[in-house]
Amino acid sequence: MAEKSEVYFEITVVGTSAKVVALDAATAIEVTVIGPAKASQADLKRLALGKLKLAIAREAETP
Repeated sequence: MAEKSEVYFEITVVGTSAKVVALDAATAIEVTVIGPAKASQADLKRLALGKLKLAIAREAETP
């Protein structure tokens, strides 16, 4: 993932769970994670960003 790439986050809380969608603007790769609604937004975003970086790395390896 390019260091200057923008990442957009959407957090939706339903009951005791929070759904976080992270979208990389440069590659249009999107990932979703579910976490506890009581977790901080920073922690939820960090989790989603980690998954997004893995998804982008896997995409880069695919021929």
